[in-house]
Amino acid sequence: MFGRAIGLLLLVSAQLSNAGEQTFRVATYNVESYLDQPSGHRKAKSAEAKAKVCENIAATKPEVIALEEMGTTNALLELQSSLKTAGLDLPFWEHLSGHDTNIHVAILSKFPITSRRPHTNEAFLLGSHRHFVSRGFAEVEIEITPKYRFTIIAAHLKSRLAVGNADEAEERLQEAILLRELVDTRLAANPELNLIVLGDFNDIRDSSPLKTIIGTGANPLFDLRPAERPHPPHVASDDHAVTWTYHFAREDVYSRIDYILVSRGMAHEWLNEDTYVFSSSDWGLASDHRPVIADFVAEDR
Repeated sequence: MFGRAIGLLLLVSAQLSNAGEQTFRVATYNVESYLDQPSGHRKAKSAEAKAKVCENIAATKPEVIALEEMGTTNALLELQSSLKTAGLDLPFWEHLSGHDTNIHVAILSKFPITSRRPHTNEAFLLGSHRHFVSRGFAEVEIEITPKYRFTIIAAHLKSRLAVGNADEAEERLQEAILLRELVDTRLAANPELNLIVLGDFNDIRDSSPLKTIIGTGANPLFDLRPAERPHPPHVASDDHAVTWTYHFAREDVYSRIDYILVSRGMAHEWLNEDTYVFSSSDWGLASDHRPVIADFVAEDR
């Protein structure tokens, strides 16, 4: 019942948008080991693949983008420079150094980052072993205009690859629980907070981790569920949209595991007709994921 009501609210909100209002675009993209040098078992990304990542991002023109599987800060700044050369200037950035020393969560933004709250030491117990959230959670506040700000939390949860001393699904669920606790803390302080939670969650929408992050009760998040273009503007009841974001080559499976979730406060500003999964015939040259994009109005409603 809640999902249907919020869906109608979002559609009405989008229809009320005026052409003269300032809008902004947010994206998430797992760039598949964007490394400038080998690290651990991961190879450096080829120049061709890096160029394709840059091309895909420049084509979608995000003004704020969360990046998963980013390498060092040097790799991030290299991508930032390439994007600027391609006509997309994102001068503000955040790079999170978690317990995984090979790949990282990062954020590039056209707009100033007014506060940073890196979460790199969250931990949980499984059996007798203590585990850390491997990539941490990147939390920043971004100012679009002097009158409009929003908070973004970017995450890259545990992969589906087996680990030696824990069940990967249980590990991912525990990371999701900690992420939801962070969301609950923010929304308890301000239920109308403009909040976006996004990234590679490594699981499907009916899984326990996704249900945990979305939540229930007074402050659930809303799954924007972008679809591939060309496609009619998305509506909540459309189950035939092409929404996959990731190709798991080992099993030859296409899944939606990259998400943009929003709070009730942020939902009012969402523009559903400009929300989509980027598609191109050679998308796989860049990454095994596809970018997810969503547009918003920079005005509290």
